[in-house]
Amino acid sequence: MTVDIQKFCRRIPNSKRPETRENLALHQPAWQSSTLRTDSDYYGADRAVDGLYTDLRWDGGQCAWSDWYQTTAEWRVDLGGVRNENNRNTKYSLGFSVYISNTTNKEDGVLCFRDTNYTRATIPNPVNITCLSHGRYVIYYNNRTHPPYPEGYSDYAWNNLCEVAVYGCPSLGYYGENCSLECPQNCQDGYCDIVEGTCSGCAHRYIGPRCQDCPEGLYGSNCSQNCSMTCGDPGRCDILTGHCNGGCQVGWTGAMCEKGYIQNGEYKKATVNLVIALVNIGFL
Repeated sequence: MTVDIQKFCRRIPNSKRPETRENLALHQPAWQSSTLRTDSDYYGADRAVDGLYTDLRWDGGQCAWSDWYQTTAEWRVDLGGVRNENNRNTKYSLGFSVYISNTTNKEDGVLCFRDTNYTRATIPNPVNITCLSHGRYVIYYNNRTHPPYPEGYSDYAWNNLCEVAVYGCPSLGYYGENCSLECPQNCQDGYCDIVEGTCSGCAHRYIGPRCQDCPEGLYGSNCSQNCSMTCGDPGRCDILTGHCNGGCQVGWTGAMCEKGYIQNGEYKKATVNLVIALVNIGFL
């Protein structure tokens, strides 16, 4: 299931969701590249999506941990945002990355976030990330493969994730607090920011935050028609009707300046389409 995850990680209060959107990661299948195993506790990937985060100690039984002494650590869920363990263990998370992908391979997706600035003293808890993308899998990745490492980094890579959450709309093509507003119709693939309703890309030739405008010189459905070159301001027209802005050039009339009239004894009968064709061919 592909789900829009543009607002990717929100702060999680102790007992309430941050807003009315649904936590799409809760109890979803999760996986990690290795799992810490002890005789008394379980640290599987699903601990990070179980809705429990009241005990953030490493041995509190509510966090996912990868195994010891790994040079790479990877964790994934269908949707998610990272909430780190307490600051006592943040050295294990420094330098982490988050990818959004439609497959289980992070290389098939897009890099949403990479930590290059946090220190043990400055990394927030939780980490809030906004990712203007969409996909099925959210992938947390960290590595310790290219020493030397910055000051404060651990020598090995770890997953230490106590809760992963995403608050978004369960159905594609909607936005707003209650996911009740439809995305603008010209958004690429129907996706839009679930808070603002702005498009991450536009279909056809549309432009603008909500993909409601045409590039200069174009109008009509899918911005597929050329404005008349006989407009008073050549190639400038209303994006819906094609009507010329600023009147017509001398010798032309009509809403689209498509009608020639007698001037200085000469009758201009060429239509807009003919004029455009001649311009494109190079006769004018």
